[in-house]
Amino acid sequence: MHRLLAPLVLLLVALASVAGGAVWFIQRDRQALVEQFGRDRQAQLEEAASGVARSLEDLGDNLRFASELLAQPGSAGDHHNELRALLESVGQYRAIAVLGPDGEERLFLVDHKSRHLPREAVHPPALADTARQALTAPVGHVIPSPPIEGASSGWMRVFAIRIDSDMPGGGGVVAILVDTEPIFAPLRMVTVEENTRLLLLGAHGTPAPMSDPSLASWHRRLGETDGKLVPGLRTLVARMRAGASGSLRINEAEASRLGLGAADSVATFRPLRMRGEASWSVATLSSTSALRAHERTLVLRLSLAALLVAVFLVAFGTYVVLANRREVALQESLRHAAKFAHLHEKTQKILDHIPTGILALDREGRISAVNQALRARLPTTAVGSTLPEAFPTAPMAAVQRLTAMVLAARDKGAVHSLHGEPLSLFNEKDQFNVHAVPLEHGDGEASTLLVLEDLSNVRMLEDQLLRAEKLATVGVLAAGVAHEIGTPLGIIRGHAEYMLQKVGGVEHPQGRGLNAIVTQIDRVSRIIRQLLDLSRLQPARAGVVPLAPLVRGLQELLDVEAERRHVHFELDVPERLPSLAADADQLQQVLLNLALNACDACSPGGHVRLSATTCMAGDTPAVEIRVQDDGRGIAPEHLHQVFDPFFTTKKRGQGTGLGLSVVAQIVRNHGGQVGVESEPGRGTVFTLRWPVAAAPGWEERHAV
Repeated sequence: MHRLLAPLVLLLVALASVAGGAVWFIQRDRQALVEQFGRDRQAQLEEAASGVARSLEDLGDNLRFASELLAQPGSAGDHHNELRALLESVGQYRAIAVLGPDGEERLFLVDHKSRHLPREAVHPPALADTARQALTAPVGHVIPSPPIEGASSGWMRVFAIRIDSDMPGGGGVVAILVDTEPIFAPLRMVTVEENTRLLLLGAHGTPAPMSDPSLASWHRRLGETDGKLVPGLRTLVARMRAGASGSLRINEAEASRLGLGAADSVATFRPLRMRGEASWSVATLSSTSALRAHERTLVLRLSLAALLVAVFLVAFGTYVVLANRREVALQESLRHAAKFAHLHEKTQKILDHIPTGILALDREGRISAVNQALRARLPTTAVGSTLPEAFPTAPMAAVQRLTAMVLAARDKGAVHSLHGEPLSLFNEKDQFNVHAVPLEHGDGEASTLLVLEDLSNVRMLEDQLLRAEKLATVGVLAAGVAHEIGTPLGIIRGHAEYMLQKVGGVEHPQGRGLNAIVTQIDRVSRIIRQLLDLSRLQPARAGVVPLAPLVRGLQELLDVEAERRHVHFELDVPERLPSLAADADQLQQVLLNLALNACDACSPGGHVRLSATTCMAGDTPAVEIRVQDDGRGIAPEHLHQVFDPFFTTKKRGQGTGLGLSVVAQIVRNHGGQVGVESEPGRGTVFTLRWPVAAAPGWEERHAV
C-alpha cells in the first residue's frame, strides 16, 4: 500500500505543477495573443479595403480616360455621346460636367436614373467649385470634393481632373458627381463581428456616413477639452490623416468611453489611395474582451481537468489495490471478454456509421436490429415488427417484393439484389439498391440482412452537377456577350437618341423607326444585365433582415403590377416572424421575381398570395415563404426544368428564362431551399425555406 501511495503523490504533484505552469504560460503570452489578434484584424481590414482601393483606382482611371478623350480632336456631339456611354455604364455616376479653361460650363450630362431629380440635386455648387480647383492642379491629379451640403445622401462626392490639350481653345476640366456608397460598401463586412467599430475618414478628413456614430462624435470633439479623454483616438486620427497604416493599442478606460466595452482594444488602419494619392483612410477598433474571456475559460478548464484527473488517479489506485489479489484468477477471463466486447463494438460502429440502411431479420421475418441510417426514418416500434409494420406508408407491392427477396436469399443461401428500383418506401420519389444477404452462421436473432441503399442523394447530386454545368456555360456566354456587344450597343443607342431628337421625336415619319431601335437596344441591354447577374452572383453577405418590413416595401410596386394585370394580390406576412439571415437586396429580388411571375401566370381576375410562417429545416429554425397563384400551371414534364437557365413557358419575346435561375442560385447561396408544386389549370406554388438569423431564445419568442 505504501509503495503505491508514493507514486500517486508524485503524480499529483507533477499534475499540479503542469497546471500551474500552463496558467503562467497563458498569462505570460497574453501580449502575444493580443498582437496576433491585431494581425488578424489587420489582415481582415486589408482584405476588405483592397476591393475599395481597386474601385477608387477604377474611378481615377475613368476620369483620366475622360480627360484624355476630351483632349482628342472631335466634335461636341462625339464627346457628348462618348461621355454619355461612360455615364450610363457605371451605376455610381450621377452627372458629368465639362468646363473650359475659363471655368465656364461647356457640357453637362445626367444619367437616366437621376433625370427626374431636381437640378440642384444633380448639379450642386460643389460640382463647379471642385472643377475650378482642378484647373490649377497638376495634370493627372484627381481633386475630390468634401461631402456635398444639402445632398439627400452623405455619400455624394465630386471628382475632377484637368484636361491637358494643346488644341486652340482646348483644355479645361471634367468633373463627375459620384455616389460613393457602393464603392465603400465592402468595408461593412469588417463590422459584422461583435465589439468592432469602423471609422472612415474622407479625403478632407471628415468621417463618412459609414463610420460608427460614437467614433464620429468623438472625432468632432478632438479639438475640444473632451479630446484629452481619448488620446489613443487622437493619435489614430493623426496617423490616418498622414496616410499611414498599421495598428495601435487603446487602453481599457478609453475603450469604454468609445463604447467598445470594458477591455483593451486594438485599432488597425490603412489608407485608401487613388494612384498614390492618400484620398481616404479607414480604421477598425476591436475589443479584446473575447480574448480575456477565452483566457479565463481556458484556465478554469485546465484547473477542472487537473482535479478530475487527480480524482481519477486516486480512484484508479484504490481499485488496483483492491483488485490486486484477484488479478491472476481473472486475467484470462478479462482478456476474452475485452476481445469479444471490442469485436462487438467494432461491428456495431461500422454498421451504425455507414450511410446505407441495414435491417437484421430473425428466422420468423421480424426485425431484430436497425442501424442508425434507417432508425430515424422508421417507426419507433420497428424493432420486433414485420416488414409491412415497419413501412406503413409504403405500397403493399413494394413491401411484398422485399419480403420475397428475404425468403429467396434465406432458402437459396445466396445474395438477391435489386438495382435502382422506385420502391417508394418513404415517399413517391424514392429509389433504392436493395440487397438481401443471408448469414451463414446466423443465430435466431439475425439470420438475414436487408441492405437499403438510398439513391436520392445521388440523383440530387447529378441534377446539381448538370445545373452547375449549365450555369458555367451561361457565365462564359454572358462574359463574351457583354464584352463584344455591350459597348457598341451603347454607342448605337446614343446615336439613335441623338437622331431622334434631331428629327423632332416620334411624330416624324422616321421617328418611329428610331424609337424602335432605342427600345430594342434597351431590351437587349436588359437581357445582357440578366446574364451578367446570373454569372456574377457573389456569395451572399447575410445580415439580419426583418421579413415583414421588407415585404411592405415591395407591396406598393406589386399592387401596381397586379392592378395593371387585373390580378388580385394578397399578402399574409406576420410581424412577429423571426428575422432572416439574408442579403436584403437579393431577398427582395427573389420575392419580386416570384410575385411578378405569379401575376404573369394568372388570367384577368386571378389571385396571387404571398405568405410566410415559421418552420424547421431539419434541426434548424427557418421561415417558409409561399408564393401561390391560381394561373395556368406548369406541365409535369416541365417541372424539373423551371430553374434551368433560358427555360420559360412564356410566349416568345416575353421572358428570357433567367429569372428563376437567379432565384434558385440566390436561395442556395443563403443556405436555403426552393421547391415548386404545380398542376395544369389549378395554379402553382413556389416554396422557400430561408434560414433565420441566429438569436438566443428564438423558440420562446416566436413560438406559434
